[in-house]
Amino acid sequence: MTPMTTYLAMNKLQRRAVIFGLTAALVHGAAPVWALSTAQAKALVGRVVDDINRVIQSGQSEPVMLAEFEKIFERYADVKTIARYALGRDARSASPAQMAAFTDAFSSYFSRKYGAQFNEFVGGRIDVKSTKAIKSFHEVKAIVEFRGGSKMELIFLVSDRSGQPLFFNIFLEGINMLLAERTEIGAMLDQRSGDLEALISDLKKMG
Repeated sequence: MTPMTTYLAMNKLQRRAVIFGLTAALVHGAAPVWALSTAQAKALVGRVVDDINRVIQSGQSEPVMLAEFEKIFERYADVKTIARYALGRDARSASPAQMAAFTDAFSSYFSRKYGAQFNEFVGGRIDVKSTKAIKSFHEVKAIVEFRGGSKMELIFLVSDRSGQPLFFNIFLEGINMLLAERTEIGAMLDQRSGDLEALISDLKKMG
């Protein structure tokens, strides 16, 4: 079961209200105010969407497409922020070396997992529809149109907190990627009795 399926039963309005508050406070609350413009945020997501459309319309084999999706995440996602949020409070007790190793392992695991989600869009396309500023980041909405005509909302949250415009969260039909990963990684760490080294080793195998 994917994280997106796991959270479908959550109340959408309550989830969105709580999650946007958590995202803004935890990821951006102590950050300096950068000069990211609405146009820059839209342009970043435009490039992400163009690259995704290119892959899903390429007709390449699934392994090749998954490798391409991994490159897209590495290029456009703020992986360090996503990894730190996913690890939660354990990120504060991790050594710099452990955090670097976790981020590397998580990056590959995360990219291939969500690349598999985007692989479900094969035969369709994604179009950017609107952009708006929300405190120190921007929300860029896109619509996924599947082969056959059904549609789905896809939202990217974009910030230049890292020094350049990158997306740090995705909502697919209201399902929050950051929260899903934090829950998933927390459960995986609990299964390993809090052993971060064991988690890092296993994530490398999954990636």
